[in-house]
Amino acid sequence: MQTVAVLDFETTGLSPTQGDRATEIAVVLLRDGQIIDRYQSLMNAGRRIPSDVVALTGITNDMIASAPSTSKVMKEAAAFVGSYPIVAHNAGFDKRFWQAELGLLGVSSHHPFACTMLVSRRVYPDARSHRLSSLAEMLRLPRSGRAHRAMVDAEMASHLWMRLRDDIAQSYGLDRVDHALMARVQTTSKVKVPTLLRSLAAR
Repeated sequence: MQTVAVLDFETTGLSPTQGDRATEIAVVLLRDGQIIDRYQSLMNAGRRIPSDVVALTGITNDMIASAPSTSKVMKEAAAFVGSYPIVAHNAGFDKRFWQAELGLLGVSSHHPFACTMLVSRRVYPDARSHRLSSLAEMLRLPRSGRAHRAMVDAEMASHLWMRLRDDIAQSYGLDRVDHALMARVQTTSKVKVPTLLRSLAAR
């Protein structure tokens, strides 16, 4: 059975190309519909967190001051993820920070990413919102705490990933819904997704 790494970053801003850095990372390992392991840490990249981001995440500059270095945390996170494919909600954001932070360390970051937000837009096109918290509320997924903390969001994305897999499998009679299939779904137009999945079920 496939193992995937579901990750979430909290950061000082929206773009590593603008000098923003990671402040927290959480990774959840999923196998056979079960959470089998977790990794989480704050990290200190030597960047101040703007007040609006502090208000959003609850992560303060004092908390970061006593956190381990970004290099230490990212090396640990990379070792924890290993070669597993990665899942994230709004994965383009997390992928940019994953690659930027590991790139600064000269560590390989060429992992395939699948995005629960993009897949949910195709599987739940009528959802009021495809934000993680909105989908969690709509689908009544488990929630363990405040949104915009890395482990809470990573666990929520894990439950969403499992629900997406289950709903696709049940709706189309598929025995296996893996990372590669989800990555294919996210790049297929909404109107063509049902045709794609029915064709796979017919094989």
